[in-house]
Amino acid sequence: MSELSLQVLPDRFVLEHQAGSVFPEDDEWVALVRAPEGLTVLRHASPFAPDGERWAGLYGDPHRARVAGVLASVVGPLAETGIELLVASTFHADLVLVPEDRLEAAVDVLREAGHPVDAKAIGGARR
Repeated sequence: MSELSLQVLPDRFVLEHQAGSVFPEDDEWVALVRAPEGLTVLRHASPFAPDGERWAGLYGDPHRARVAGVLASVVGPLAETGIELLVASTFHADLVLVPEDRLEAAVDVLREAGHPVDAKAIGGARR
């Protein structure tokens, strides 16, 4: 198994789908993915975004990003326990997004799978 140190990010995120769009009209985005069905836009969540639409981010150790099987070792256990997720990959690391209301469960699953998780950003309840 490939171990990956993860950090819970203090920010929360929202996803938007813009059908037919090739680029957002503003520059207030974190990540963009253009696909045949339109544009997916990842943004920082407003404090007013509904809970069900907010995503929490777990960011991986940049030094392990190119090790074969590392991302699968994170995605697999989450999928096996039914935790929905999305991944935004960068040159250096992967940002694994889980629904905000499933964050604590995701941290538990990842720790049980052998991944060290710095979860201070959950709110201090789980260090």
